[in-house]
Amino acid sequence: MAVLRSQIDTGSENFRQNRADMLKLIEGFRALEQRVRDTSDARKPVFEKRGQLTPRDRLAHVLDRGAPFLEISTLAGYRMHDDDGAENIMGGGFIAGIGCIAGIRCMVTASDSGIKGGTIAPMGLRKSLRAQEIALQNKLPVVNLVESGGANLNYQAEIFVDGGRGFANQARLSAAGIPQITVVHGSSTAGGAYVPGMSDYVVVVKGRAKIFLAGPPLLKSATGEIATDEELGGAELHAQVSGVAEFLAEDDADGLRIAREIMARLPWNERGPQLRKKSWTAPLYDPDELCGVVPVDYRKPYDMREVVARLVDGSEAVDFKPLYGSHTVCLQAAIEGEAVGIIGNNGPIDTEGAVKAAQFIQLCDQADMPIVFLQNTTGYMVGKDAERGGIVKHGSKMIQAVTNARVPKLTLHIGASFGAGNYGMCGRAYDPRFIFAWPNNRIAVMGPEQAAGVLAIVAEEKFRRAGVEPDPVALDGMKAKVISKMEAESTALFATARLWDDGLIDPRDSRRVLGMCLSVCREGDARVVKPNAFGVARM
Repeated sequence: MAVLRSQIDTGSENFRQNRADMLKLIEGFRALEQRVRDTSDARKPVFEKRGQLTPRDRLAHVLDRGAPFLEISTLAGYRMHDDDGAENIMGGGFIAGIGCIAGIRCMVTASDSGIKGGTIAPMGLRKSLRAQEIALQNKLPVVNLVESGGANLNYQAEIFVDGGRGFANQARLSAAGIPQITVVHGSSTAGGAYVPGMSDYVVVVKGRAKIFLAGPPLLKSATGEIATDEELGGAELHAQVSGVAEFLAEDDADGLRIAREIMARLPWNERGPQLRKKSWTAPLYDPDELCGVVPVDYRKPYDMREVVARLVDGSEAVDFKPLYGSHTVCLQAAIEGEAVGIIGNNGPIDTEGAVKAAQFIQLCDQADMPIVFLQNTTGYMVGKDAERGGIVKHGSKMIQAVTNARVPKLTLHIGASFGAGNYGMCGRAYDPRFIFAWPNNRIAVMGPEQAAGVLAIVAEEKFRRAGVEPDPVALDGMKAKVISKMEAESTALFATARLWDDGLIDPRDSRRVLGMCLSVCREGDARVVKPNAFGVARM
């Protein structure tokens, strides 16, 4: 297999400037993630006074020590709803990620009850639904650590209807033969009561867990009946009387110990696929160099092969049709021993590039080879030549191939993602198994300057049809406003807040993240589960 030889001078001023710009963006989003943790940890004295662990301490207790934990959507809801992007950064009020418990790879979720009592915000709901989707696609057992005041009633109109999808997903997970373990550390009320109710194993913490459909105030208002929290849904009631819970824990740590024991007793890995252990060699070029290879300004070109050389095993790859449709790069390689097809962009997607990519996608599908999309494109080529060459037809073929490919698809947003290029390169709407972004990512229907130019031309023509000469100053003002608005709405932070990706990552972590995700996909696709028609019913 040919080695990709880098042409980058890592001592150049251009490399140093690229690196400095990227590190600044990384520092920016890492600071916001830390602000989420700080917001939650500010209530640590309250948790300690109650004899509880904080949400992230619960995670640390339940996860295998030293094993990787891939957290998703850390900045969900950034600058939306009650998240002001400054003092109150919430991460959706919900923590989720893939980790190991008792040697078993799982999806682990936790109510971030240090933030607004763990109440569910609209983007926190979407984050939880995404976590369930990942678990179902990849056959990952689910462990939920629950302490939530339920839906944030200020946003009930954005939560209530879609909230039911979470319970439907729990039913589907159980029916698919994927176990769900829930530890109730505190409140799990109203709709939240169905989270343990629809789980396969439930652990409740004595003196803290509360599970009921209607709390004392609502009960009194609705029926006039008066009851305490413990009488309605305390831990001992559910462990001894109602049967909602299978296990009664003394405290948070004991509940997490029980969850680990339940997982350890499942023969999940014994019945799992006997996959050949992969071996690999590191890239010839340090992945740390990725920060200097890629300019943060999407308008500055670079060769996608320079990125690939720092991602794939031994920096080795087979370059598919390198002389045809050269703006679209298609390579066969391996990442941490996992064979992959890689599609990247060296510019807009032209007719030849679309044809080449569509064929390559079908070949990967035929070979059962996952595809990694490295997105940096301003979209499909436009113009007379492009239209005469059939860009609509051939671009559609590429989109059709992306949509219907049966192999795992993983997407990295590493630059521009404009127009239908987002679609052809497997954006969120095309259901990649995993989709992450670098902090320089830009997503929009087109570049801000192009959009402003289009709207200015439309306005000029409208004025002229009315017999009025357009005012250049007014048009310039309109264009400036459009550019400003679209610049703000196309940033990586804007996109990740809305879950257009599964989270921002440091470019230097790309190889490890892709390697872990590919391993998750391979294990999930090979695993045989024992589904049933309706899931395990709680008796």
